[in-house]
Amino acid sequence: MRQTSSVLYIAIDTLIPQGGSAIHGLDEFTAALDHRGIPAVWLTARSRLQFDDPRRKHGHMHPFIAEDGCAVYLPEDYFHLRPHSIASGPQKAPTLRLGRFTALPVAERVPAAADGLEALSEDTGVSVVTLRSLSPRELVLNTGLPQREAELTRQRDFDDIFFFAGVSDDEIKRFLAEGRDRKLQFRQHGGLWSISIGASVQLCIRELSKLYDRALRYHARTIAIATPDLAPALFPFCERKILLTDRKSNQVSHDQPDGAHGQGLTLQDPDVWDSVLKFVAPTV
Repeated sequence: MRQTSSVLYIAIDTLIPQGGSAIHGLDEFTAALDHRGIPAVWLTARSRLQFDDPRRKHGHMHPFIAEDGCAVYLPEDYFHLRPHSIASGPQKAPTLRLGRFTALPVAERVPAAADGLEALSEDTGVSVVTLRSLSPRELVLNTGLPQREAELTRQRDFDDIFFFAGVSDDEIKRFLAEGRDRKLQFRQHGGLWSISIGASVQLCIRELSKLYDRALRYHARTIAIATPDLAPALFPFCERKILLTDRKSNQVSHDQPDGAHGQGLTLQDPDVWDSVLKFVAPTV
C-alpha cells in the first residue's frame, strides 16, 4: 500500500443517487485521489449487490461500508492479509467471503434481522411487508425501480427491508419505540425502512482504520466527506470533516465545519473538488 497521510470516508448515496448520474466532477476527483495514493472508503445504505455496478462504473477500488454500517467489504487481497489474520480478538465476529469480497461483519446476518422484525410485528400487532415477500411485479410497484434494480434492493446480507401496511403514525411510533427497546435499529429510506441488529458506522470505521494503520505502520487521519443529509451518521466518527452543501458560496451556515478540523464547501462551485483535494492533501 502506498504511503498516505489520510483515509477518506465519503457518504456517497447523495453524490451517486440510485438510478441517477453522479455529481459532476466526482469521477475526476476519484481518479485524482488514486493518482495521489489516497484511499477513499465509500459509505452507502445500499447492499453489496446494489453497489457493485456503481463501483465498477466510477472506478472505485477501495473498501466500502454497506447497508448503513452493517459491514465493511474489502476487495480481494486489498490489504494482502489472510482473512483469519484480520480478526482482532475474541469479541470480533469472523470474516465472511461474500462474492468477490472479504466482509468484516458488524451487524448480525439477515435471518436474525428478519426474525426480529417478524416477532416485533406479531407482538405489537403492527403490520409490515418485507420486500422479500413480494412478487416481482409487486416489488417494482412498491420500490418504483426497474425490475433488475428492484430485485437487487431486496437481496441483502445483513439488514432487512420492509414497509408499513395500513397503519397509523401512532402505531408506527409505538412499533419503532418497542423495537429500539429490543436493540433493533431502524433507518428510513423514503417509504421503505431497514431493520438491522448491531449495525454501526462507528465500529466499521474503527475496524477499518486499524487495518489501514497496520498496513501503513502509522496512523492515517480519518477525513469525512458528506452532504448535510448524511453528515450526522458519519461526521462524529472522523477526525476531520468536509460538508458539501447546495448553498450559494456567499451563504454562511453555523452548522458548517470550519478551521483546521473541518470545512464547508458548496457543490455549485466549479472548483469544489479542487478545494477538497487541497484540504485532504495541502502539500500536494
